[in-house]
Amino acid sequence: MSILKSREAILAFAILALLALIASRFPGFVTPGNLARVLTDTSPLILLALGQMAVILTKCIDLSVAANLALCGMIAALMNGAGVPLPLILLAVIALGAALGAVNGLMVWKLGIPSIVVTLGTMTIYRGTIFLLTGGAWINAHQMSEGFKAFPRTIIAGLPVMTWIALAVVAGVAVLMNRTALGRAFHAVGGNPHAAVYTGISVGRTQFAAFVLAGALAGLTGYLWVARYAVAYVDIAGGFELDVVAACVIGGIAIAGGSGTVAGCVMGALFLGIIKNALPVVGISPFWQMAISGAAILVAIAFNATSQRESGRIILKQAEHRT
Repeated sequence: MSILKSREAILAFAILALLALIASRFPGFVTPGNLARVLTDTSPLILLALGQMAVILTKCIDLSVAANLALCGMIAALMNGAGVPLPLILLAVIALGAALGAVNGLMVWKLGIPSIVVTLGTMTIYRGTIFLLTGGAWINAHQMSEGFKAFPRTIIAGLPVMTWIALAVVAGVAVLMNRTALGRAFHAVGGNPHAAVYTGISVGRTQFAAFVLAGALAGLTGYLWVARYAVAYVDIAGGFELDVVAACVIGGIAIAGGSGTVAGCVMGALFLGIIKNALPVVGISPFWQMAISGAAILVAIAFNATSQRESGRIILKQAEHRT
């Protein structure tokens, strides 16, 4: 029965059941080619969810990731219009995203402001900055170079570069979380910050590192998003931060910090990605997507709370038995 207690196993069963349900009415949805497209469509969500996972593990939250994505994507488009080579654009947006994440991290670390307050503020500031840079104007496909637009879509071994980048980041974050001191610090700070301090871990510095990681991944995703969809504007990825948090919570990342896995995070993102891609196929309005994401968060949190209460009851029963 231990497999049924694994969030990853439950999610895997849920994903398979969802695919089977969709396939029963629309067999074309589960063809290899379409599943590859679903994976590609979900790649931005996977990238942002991995960064958000690091932040949530440290008992924080970053609501500015979508605004960070939008600002970095706009900067990438403006740099492309100025003739900057693509490798420099990639380095610039990753560095800018990390810097924007560092702003969040510094305010949480040095000023002690709750992360939800900090990132609500910076979310508005980042989108406002886009408006100041562009006056609200859009940058469309005809204003972007072919190389800029083609890179994420280039097919290698049957998958677009965007998907390969997401897979590479998944592998890199898995190594970070499971094989490095920083990854262990993320879990330690969220699990028991007081004990972490006694072991020599700086809570503030660890939270700062998590925000920088989330920002860097948002910056990278900003370029990939703008180049793939060939458009940049103020409200790009509006509301996407909810999907990012939903992917983490559905994937078993404890909203109170300290617990979660890369595999669970990725499967949570895939679960949402499949739902969002299936809605138009089954004829459900896309306006239900936000409601479904919110409902998924509530169900996942309720599942976590129930699991924790069950563990508590067992401990109490054992204590009563001893007395």
